[in-house]
Amino acid sequence: MLSESARMTTAREASYRIQYPNSRERAVKVIALDPVAATVLEPISKGAWHGAAFFTSLNFAATATPGQGLDAWLKDVTGHAMNLISEVAASDFVVVITSVGEDARAVSVIADACKLHNKTLVGLIVPREGATDADVTASLADLRPYARMLVVASGADYIEAMLTALRA
Repeated sequence: MLSESARMTTAREASYRIQYPNSRERAVKVIALDPVAATVLEPISKGAWHGAAFFTSLNFAATATPGQGLDAWLKDVTGHAMNLISEVAASDFVVVITSVGEDARAVSVIADACKLHNKTLVGLIVPREGATDADVTASLADLRPYARMLVVASGADYIEAMLTALRA
């Protein structure tokens, strides 16, 4: 009689195995909310990513149609302008990165776009030298109302590991 391990390696049992990966890469939009976060994000964006797109700034322009509010534009790491709403609609989820002590209020516009298209918003906060606990708390308060998952990252390596774990 064959052991369970030996039986599982037979050709007959192998025919029952699923022949494709159990997960797929995800379309992830990674947005730096401030210049300090953009400098952290730039070297990360040069890595071998499958479904991630990286953006370093968020700009607003008044729309031509009255009552339509503001149009938000993202600039990718190569300098091309992309429409925020279109990018969020084409994503599986959005990751925003901010540095401790920097202005992260633009997250509310991104969160509105995520809510419009039912996308998850993940927030990563990057500490910087000399930041106090009060600075970290203030940064957490800016992102907490909008992010489904909020993490204080320990640095660029942590951000890369997080994006890899999220299958970006």
